[in-house]
Amino acid sequence: MSGDITRSAPLRGHLPHQRAKWVAAAGTGAAGLLLISACSGGVAAPKTAAASPAARLTITTGNLTFRSPDGAGEHAAGAASPQAPVDTRPDLGVRVSVAGGRLADVTVRTPAGKVVPGTFGSLPGTWQTDWALRPGQTYRVTATAIGAHGHHTNLASTFRTFRPARGFTASTTITRNEVVGVGMPIMITFSRPIRDKTAVERSLQIWSSKPVTGAWYWMDSKTVWFRPKHYWPRHTQVRFTAHLAGVQAAPGMYGRANLTQKFRIGNSLIAVANTATHHMRVWWNGKVIGNWPISTGRPGFSTANGRYLSFAKANPVDMNSATIGIPPGSPGYYNELVYEAVQFTMSGTYIHSAPWSVGEQGIVNVSHGCVNVAPGNATWYYNHSVLGDPVTVVGSPVRGTWGNGWTIYFLSWRQLVAGSGTGDAVLADSTGSRFIPGPAATPVTYPQTQRVSPR
Repeated sequence: MSGDITRSAPLRGHLPHQRAKWVAAAGTGAAGLLLISACSGGVAAPKTAAASPAARLTITTGNLTFRSPDGAGEHAAGAASPQAPVDTRPDLGVRVSVAGGRLADVTVRTPAGKVVPGTFGSLPGTWQTDWALRPGQTYRVTATAIGAHGHHTNLASTFRTFRPARGFTASTTITRNEVVGVGMPIMITFSRPIRDKTAVERSLQIWSSKPVTGAWYWMDSKTVWFRPKHYWPRHTQVRFTAHLAGVQAAPGMYGRANLTQKFRIGNSLIAVANTATHHMRVWWNGKVIGNWPISTGRPGFSTANGRYLSFAKANPVDMNSATIGIPPGSPGYYNELVYEAVQFTMSGTYIHSAPWSVGEQGIVNVSHGCVNVAPGNATWYYNHSVLGDPVTVVGSPVRGTWGNGWTIYFLSWRQLVAGSGTGDAVLADSTGSRFIPGPAATPVTYPQTQRVSPR
């Protein structure tokens, strides 16, 4: 038997109708024979119960619909690639539904045998693929429904998805199995501007070995970051997958491939530098291990307030005052190597060793904006620091600038959620992630200049 295939207009299924007519004709003949026997004094045949209608299956994929005909049994629709019908909306995935019965089993496979994940819906008798379908791929769907009196209806369909002319890809700066700090954001950059941010955001999934609540935030039309509401729990295993293949991010533009990466949150190292008290408090795995004397930016070069993240480190760093507007020959010019330097602003603010200012540390601010630390403390901090460690500056008369570093923690929780495409928060744990209602908020307006420094 052949199942019905619907495109712009449904195709007719001839074989089921022919069989129905043949059964009807045979039934008429049998009735005639029974009538003759009755006139001859025979016993009339007992009446049979009306047959129960069979469950009807429907498979929908993009612009294609496959339906099982009336009657239980095996039904097939579509043909093997390349003659198989073409689905021009892979972003809609596959949906299976049943009428007059219950859905028992659904499987979607590629020719290589890879099973496409899906979930039975909240509505009875429905099933839906979890993600979009990969463009230029052939799929075979098999579904089984059980009707009244246990009658099985099976429907199979084969189709292929089209290859769009325009596509996009994604990348991340996080390297495989990298150990990062508790403030580290997940950073995804797209090759083309994204118009349907909600569709793309819905394709992003996070696994976290320890539960965490956070949100995605669109830095601009090509960049989206995820950060927790507070920080990651230390020693958390994290994995994320952008199920982008087949997602329509703009009219006619579809994702070409998925992106998967995993990393690990290391120890918790948090520093809060107070420019007014000239001390920096340091927490290691939740315990205060020091309240170090420091010297920050002197008047005119104040170290700006803000919740930053470390994003680079080097030993040594060549620091040249020309980069902050003090050229050679000018008073205060310097060009020297600075050791054990951890960077947290794009404009060149570091926590670093400063043996020349030990006498002023804890007393007065004398630097050009960096956080000067005694050599012993600088060595300890440098050796324990990784990318994504929180560095907070308080007590300054100057406010930090959005985009001057990894400044996503400048945002309040409400501002963060308001900058997502969905308006929802994300709850991630070891089973994956799901969207949950976020706080009502008005999006914050910041210049879209957040940059990711070279690694």
